[in-house]
Amino acid sequence: VQLQASGGGSVQAGGSLRLSCRVNRYTLDYYAIGWFRQAPGKEREGISCISRTGGTTYYTDSVKGRFIISRDSAKATVYLQMDSLKPEDTAVYYCAAKEAMTSCTVVATEIDYWGKGTQVTVSS
Repeated sequence: VQLQASGGGSVQAGGSLRLSCRVNRYTLDYYAIGWFRQAPGKEREGISCISRTGGTTYYTDSVKGRFIISRDSAKATVYLQMDSLKPEDTAVYYCAAKEAMTSCTVVATEIDYWGKGTQVTVSS
């Protein structure tokens, strides 16, 4: 399983970015996808995930109401729409996959495959 995150960049507080996680074809049929982030000097934090069917999603409290996760099976891509960005959202963002039938996870130790990260920088 290969995952490639993209879409990071630098924005001002209050701005928006959309991250994309491109995966191998058919990966979304068997794997739930999660988004994680790691700020300098901090542990990796799971922030959102979506099940393989798209029927289950999860958001950590710090991003709830501002971020939306979605998937496009035809494009083999999972998106993370990030609105109302804050300086504390600055981090390297990673997407990751876990083989799962119905659920998803934001627990890093439960992840099967990681993609390379994309930097998000939010200035005040």
